[in-house]
Amino acid sequence: MYLLIAFLLVPLIEIGLFIQVGGAIGLWPTLAIVVLTALAGTILVRREGMDALARLRGAMQELKDPSRPLADGAMILFAGALLLTPGFFTDACGFLLLIPGVRGRLYAQLRKRVKMQEFRVGGHPRQPYPGAGPQPGPNEPWRGPVVDADYEELPPREPGAGHSGWTKH
Repeated sequence: MYLLIAFLLVPLIEIGLFIQVGGAIGLWPTLAIVVLTALAGTILVRREGMDALARLRGAMQELKDPSRPLADGAMILFAGALLLTPGFFTDACGFLLLIPGVRGRLYAQLRKRVKMQEFRVGGHPRQPYPGAGPQPGPNEPWRGPVVDADYEELPPREPGAGHSGWTKH
């Protein structure tokens, strides 16, 4: 229902704004503003998008909750679509979505409505693989299984020395 209302109201708002602005400053300045906001929006979306991607990579590498960087990326992508859509209302909404504080407030509102129950990478957070043995309690540090092994360093093989012996040919 909300989507239907948006599809009806947004074009009407845009048409009204085009008529008002075009009547005040003329056709060519109005068209120039629309093109310039699209270009400026593209540059800003690219910059903010790269920052959001870097934050997402950092969260993934540190095994932190990636929901905030993912939400930022989605809002920046939506801002880019709004900025490329000709119109003053959509441009204003797109530029607002590029402001980190506005995205933060929207994220907080979304977070209230969406309940994330668990975030984990791989298996159980304290069990790296099934059958790993007894697990420590919740307040004890994780000490993974100890593997005792012997190894031998081999010199590098010469190019063209034949097959390694690891495969059957």
